[in-house]
Amino acid sequence: MSIFQRIGRLLRSNINSMVSAAEDPEKILNQLLIDMREQFITAKKQVAVAIADEKRLYAKMIQAQKSSADWEKKAMLALQSSKEDLAREALERKTEQDGLATQWQKQWTIQKQATEQLRQSLHKLNQKIGEAKRKKDLLIARAKRAEAQKSIQQTMGGLNDNSAFDAFGEMTEKVEQIEAEAEAATDLAAEMTGEDLEGKFAALESDSGTNDALAALKAKMGIAPAVEVQSVPALGVEEEFPIPEIGVSTGDKVEQ
Repeated sequence: MSIFQRIGRLLRSNINSMVSAAEDPEKILNQLLIDMREQFITAKKQVAVAIADEKRLYAKMIQAQKSSADWEKKAMLALQSSKEDLAREALERKTEQDGLATQWQKQWTIQKQATEQLRQSLHKLNQKIGEAKRKKDLLIARAKRAEAQKSIQQTMGGLNDNSAFDAFGEMTEKVEQIEAEAEAATDLAAEMTGEDLEGKFAALESDSGTNDALAALKAKMGIAPAVEVQSVPALGVEEEFPIPEIGVSTGDKVEQ
């Protein structure tokens, strides 16, 4: 199992345990980021070790190749000195170093490929951590909004029986009843003490004063008050000028 497979398994285990505990989403996300950073540091160290191994194998390969070249030079020098036995021994050492160089090269090639894969995996892990950082605030905001919605729905569910609203309606009716009773008590007290009758006379006097003021203003402006003309029924002559009885007939003469 590679280091990144172990990291993935560990992170999944941490996530499952935190979700099962039903902790605060913000706390879970923050803890996950902390775990990711810690695992990234661990993975980075492992990649560094792999790179060091690659360099070590490469150095071994180069050393074997160089040693092979050196033994070849020695064999050539021995031949130049007409020492074939020494040249043969040098060539045997060269062949041995060539074999080692081939083995080291094979190991180095495998390690180089593995190191490159680890580099890419480490780069992807770093990208995922950066993406998690960017999404953290958004996820926290969504979690808080969902929690607020849930709380509102629970509150509204508790008010489905309209008990609170009915109580407000009852209080409104009670206040209106108290106001009506207070107004009735005030009117009754005014009638009992004569204040109501005095109020009516005061209103009449106020109207009379207003009429007097209006007449005075009209007189000042030269506006004559309107005269009301009443119709008189027609009368006969006798009815208009009745003749009184004085005891003298029309045939009698008047003494001079």
